[in-house]
Amino acid sequence: MNLRDLRYLLAVAEHGHFGRAAEACGISQPTLSVQLRKLEELLGVTLFERASRSVVPTEACERLIGHVRSAVAEADTILDVARSLRDPLAGRFRLGIIPTLAPYLLPLVFGPLRDALPALAVEPWEDQTAALLDRLRAHDLDAALLATEADGADLAGLALFTEPFLAALPPDHRLAGREAVSEAELAGDMLVLSDGHCLRDQVLAACGTQGGNQAGGQTGPLGGTLRAASLSTLLNMVAAGYGTTLVPGLAAGVAQDAGLVLRPLSTPAGRTIRIVHRASYPRRAAAEAVGGVIASRLRHFATP
Repeated sequence: MNLRDLRYLLAVAEHGHFGRAAEACGISQPTLSVQLRKLEELLGVTLFERASRSVVPTEACERLIGHVRSAVAEADTILDVARSLRDPLAGRFRLGIIPTLAPYLLPLVFGPLRDALPALAVEPWEDQTAALLDRLRAHDLDAALLATEADGADLAGLALFTEPFLAALPPDHRLAGREAVSEAELAGDMLVLSDGHCLRDQVLAACGTQGGNQAGGQTGPLGGTLRAASLSTLLNMVAAGYGTTLVPGLAAGVAQDAGLVLRPLSTPAGRTIRIVHRASYPRRAAAEAVGGVIASRLRHFATP
């Protein structure tokens, strides 16, 4: 049985399409199809029900796929251990990062990471916290930059920096002339991101608002049923006079470019950015080195 063919099986199961799976694996679709046919012949079962536009895992595939994932994960661990014995700061490093951080942090740290760790190929993967944690535990990521603490004994985390929240207001807002703004004063027309973003929960907590808002919508009269999937959408809605919000400090430049007025909070609030990895991760030194470069680059911005 070939480990490569097991990876092909997982790719087809994930993408539900031979063409997309082949592209993800970096091979041609005919090659992928041939190899899966050979695997089916070896196992003596049909793994996928093939249709003109999609493929669906059979019951046999569903029964086997958990074992396949475990086998591939163990093989990856063997490769990681061997790689770490050679040089933990060399090779591919798959780094997850949340969407409210990625576009503002990556331009600041990618150059310094390349300069400080030239043998380490950092590959960013942007997604929400829950999805990143799933990928981390499935060995699809080596580490993740999160704004929440590592949840579970199987994970370890290191705090890198604390990012303050700033009040973002339309220029003609009644609070725009203040030197500092109270969170309670913002709560009435506060806009937040849709469910699934950790920033949503942190903003609501900073303003003393827990639950009680419309599902996936907003807390105040101006929020209505808005469901913003990105911070840029949220900032544009605030610029249009639709409400107010809190923005993380690294997004301050983008918020100002959108024409928003930024003010510090009367009671400082923010979020701590951490690099999280599996507690058993054999290349811990790589995660710590990446985290060290990021913390150094942001040391003048804020400290944990």
